[in-house]
Amino acid sequence: MALLFPPVSLVEIPRTERLRSCGLVDCDKRTKFRTNCCVALRASSSMEKKVVWIWTENKQVMTAAVERGWNTLVFSSHCRDLAHEWSSMALIYPLFIEEGELFDSEHRRVATFFEISCPEQLEQLQPKDEQAENVIVNLLDWQVIPAENIVAAFQSSQKTVFAISRNPTEAQVFLEALELGLSGVVLKVEDVKDVLELKDYFDRRNETSNLLDLTKATVTQVQMAGMGDRVCVDLCSLMKPGEGLLVGSFARGLFLVHSECLESNYISSRPFRVNAGPVHAYVAVPGGKTCYLSELKAGKEVIVVDQSGRQRTAIVGRVKIETRPLILVEAKSDSDNHIAYSILLQNAETVALVCFQGGKGHRITAIPVTSLKVGDEVLLRIQGGARHTGIEIQEFIVEK
Repeated sequence: MALLFPPVSLVEIPRTERLRSCGLVDCDKRTKFRTNCCVALRASSSMEKKVVWIWTENKQVMTAAVERGWNTLVFSSHCRDLAHEWSSMALIYPLFIEEGELFDSEHRRVATFFEISCPEQLEQLQPKDEQAENVIVNLLDWQVIPAENIVAAFQSSQKTVFAISRNPTEAQVFLEALELGLSGVVLKVEDVKDVLELKDYFDRRNETSNLLDLTKATVTQVQMAGMGDRVCVDLCSLMKPGEGLLVGSFARGLFLVHSECLESNYISSRPFRVNAGPVHAYVAVPGGKTCYLSELKAGKEVIVVDQSGRQRTAIVGRVKIETRPLILVEAKSDSDNHIAYSILLQNAETVALVCFQGGKGHRITAIPVTSLKVGDEVLLRIQGGARHTGIEIQEFIVEK
């Protein structure tokens, strides 16, 4: 209850500040998009702030939402007493539904409702409609295609478009439609779990905006290790040069294993694939966690990282486990050469680590493990080594 507040009168708060807290006033100039500019859509989708309003009659849901910073609540017209009661317990911004429109506590219109159950109703939803600055759509039939059509139609509009979501999965569909997504969702739920799951989704989205600290380490040993069961991870996303997965024999140090996106004379590129290593190895997954490569399967998420530490989540589409010859690579970081880090990888020219190479420009490139030699510099993600079910914990541990 740390974020709950003593009774506060909404009248004492300036109108602009109240509307800004509700997400009704755009503090910064809204980005304009061109219909033919997919790059602009992609770049802005991760930066635009999404707005969440909560529609509930459950006190526990309200409390969980307010504690997570979502304090704009939607009420039916007959729930004014409930809104007044909750306003005495927490700092909330109540909005009321009346005859297809949404009003604040001073009866100022802030949004217009549209129920859409057929293409004809969707066509009636126009960005130039001046009824209200905010639009709330209730998609009663199809969801994905109508949401994409709305995103495309409103991408150059100043209006904020919300969709009513009845669970976190629906909310994710609306927030990611055409990559850009709708501006916000109205989460209509009566279960606290739904609020927690949606907040977890936003935490994972925000995580990708943080750069991972990658450390330069020097290769100290490269040797043949025999046969083993190695894992190819095929993603539902394409990777670019410099991108790959963080993998290692020890969770304390994960190597940046390059994707198979580079062209060669003998085999076509597979920019969706990382030949990641044997089944025992750790791989970085969202939430600052790791899991074993053997645990990956279709539908799970992993972290894709580039040489600058930029990260994004990707969905696993397929995992292939096959017996192949392996190479052992060991390295030590420049900051602490007493700790060794290791990884085993398939002995093949298409398997590469992202390495720091000297020379003009100090370019970072991928070098095949078949060409790797002692003294080469590779990129590592150094972190806590003790893990319980993939979660970092504080305990004494020795791994070698």
